[in-house]
Amino acid sequence: MDEQGREATHRLSAGGLWQGLSQQVLRESGSVSEGEEESAGADPVAHEGDLPTHYIAIQRNSKYYRSMRLPNRGKRKASREAVHMGRVTGSLKNNEPVKEPLNVLSHKGSASPANSDKTTLDELWIQRTPPAAAEETPAGTAEPPPAHPMTADSWRNLIEHIGLLYQEYRDKSTREEIETRRLQDSQTNPEETSPSEETPSEAEPTSTTENKAPPQISLLRNSNSRFNLWQDLPEIRNSGVLSILQPDEIKLQEAMFELVTSEASYYKSLNLLVSHFMENERLKKILHPSEAHILFSNVLDVMAVSERFLLDLEQRVEENIVISDVCDIVYQHTVNHFSVYITYVSNQTYQERAYKQLLQDKPAFREVISQLELDPKCKGLSFSSFLILPFQRITRLKLLVQNILKKVEEKSDRESTALDAHKELETVVKACNEGVRKMSRTEQMISIQKKLEFKIKSVPIISHSRWLLKQGELQQMNGPKTSRTLRTKKLFREIYLFLFNDLLVICRQIPGDKYQVFDSAPRGLLRVEELEDQGQSLANVFILRLLENADDREASYMLKASSQSEMKRWMISLAPNRRTKFVSFTSRLVDCPQIQCVHPYVAQQPDELSLELADVLNILDKTDDGWIFGERLHDQERGWFPSSMGEEILNPKIRAQNLKECFRVHKSDDSQRRKLGSRNRQ
Repeated sequence: MDEQGREATHRLSAGGLWQGLSQQVLRESGSVSEGEEESAGADPVAHEGDLPTHYIAIQRNSKYYRSMRLPNRGKRKASREAVHMGRVTGSLKNNEPVKEPLNVLSHKGSASPANSDKTTLDELWIQRTPPAAAEETPAGTAEPPPAHPMTADSWRNLIEHIGLLYQEYRDKSTREEIETRRLQDSQTNPEETSPSEETPSEAEPTSTTENKAPPQISLLRNSNSRFNLWQDLPEIRNSGVLSILQPDEIKLQEAMFELVTSEASYYKSLNLLVSHFMENERLKKILHPSEAHILFSNVLDVMAVSERFLLDLEQRVEENIVISDVCDIVYQHTVNHFSVYITYVSNQTYQERAYKQLLQDKPAFREVISQLELDPKCKGLSFSSFLILPFQRITRLKLLVQNILKKVEEKSDRESTALDAHKELETVVKACNEGVRKMSRTEQMISIQKKLEFKIKSVPIISHSRWLLKQGELQQMNGPKTSRTLRTKKLFREIYLFLFNDLLVICRQIPGDKYQVFDSAPRGLLRVEELEDQGQSLANVFILRLLENADDREASYMLKASSQSEMKRWMISLAPNRRTKFVSFTSRLVDCPQIQCVHPYVAQQPDELSLELADVLNILDKTDDGWIFGERLHDQERGWFPSSMGEEILNPKIRAQNLKECFRVHKSDDSQRRKLGSRNRQ
């Protein structure tokens, strides 16, 4: 091909690039004559109306076809066709999805039309516009831009310039998410703006790309990373798509791009954990193989899964700079490969225990780890921060899919795919959490069983379906409720409660760190009632009713807690379905207060909730002494936490938007829950 021909080929869209390569290969294999090559070699994208409508067939016995075959091509092709089949290409101008069956070709050793002397295309991903798309475009509506594939070299260059380890990315992105939400909350005065009025972002002009799609999170924005956002890529800037795409579509592109680049950052950190720590020769000599196995678990399997996942995401980005979807890839990998995360995370309790023991018992281990942590590669991050990477990633991946789900078109194919991916990820995350809890719960139940002595009929404590919710000391009031009987503290007697998910055990502490059980009741037969304020002596007092106790009769206990928060925590734990201060547990349709987490918190008791930065929660109840009972929106987990860990969201429009997004993400779960509830009532 002469110089002029190469320049023309460089200007081709994805369709023209494929046709040029096809003609060259077929000519070499003897399948196309020179005359046919000249007639087929015209520029197919000189005008949009001249787009070719079909591929040129390749003979199965040609040299090119045989050289392109991959060992697992059949399996991968079937998987991709199953995911993409039936999708229809839509108008990017009208914010419709761009989805269609893809033809995947792995071409090794072929010259790139743009630079035949230097660049090779390991895999060429082509996205084509079907004939019907051009015919069905309404008059007066701008047609979508031609496909703009990103070369493999360009993508690798982007990945190499991601200078953040995953821990840094995660911290920066959550911090910026907090600041973005603060800005949104302060932009509109709740008292002056009605729900029908436009927000400032809606009223701003959209003449520039930045105003058109202000990003929610400035991804990977630091001095070591040239590429901060999808719209910052040179390929995006030079293609002209930013002037065609709607702002919502650009935000969606940013959300999908963040999932891809954050996976690259995560893989970089995993690779450092393996190469820098696990494979260190000094560390290998210190650790026994069994200790190394507990410490690193199946991290090699996790890294292999991440690499495979990242390769598929890379191929999707190389296919077209306007990303069609990523949730279909997330779904396939979650279903087929992400079970390795459950294995790794379930080992977390053993891992933490082994690490603490090694630091204590082996000074040589402690010294080597300290030296490795000081290496500039680690950027001041601890060894333990690398060990918890898989659990952080699988949780973050679910949030990234939620972010995509909030931005896709409602009732579209992309929404359906995102819902499926989110559902599978939620299953994996729940299995990970259960794996972590299982060991600690079993050990805890065995320990409690050894401490209990039954004065009444013995109740078996250990059960695979039972776990501890709350335990602690309360004061039981004896005698009649009159002012004359409240003059002495002897009217209050200490009792100790063990509350399990299905059982309450009431005890008195006896010498030898033992507890004597004198009453019990199923948790479903408990009722609580807050006592009206009758002076300081009855402050923080509530009544606990056992509808059917160990003697098969009703019993009541007047109990006094040490503080208002402790009283409310016991009341909510004992009777979880009671109405709280701000909202009924059976209804989430009211505008209850909300709070976002600005400081991470680790739960200290079973009824508390661990918080991550940028978590948004509904406030279900609060106390005067600084505790909040909340429900986290992204996973609907409930628990207590200090009010100092968060900032209340004051703007009602932002609260309403958060609830709307929550309902959308969990609407399939809610419908399933309603079906289950009606079945249980029957």
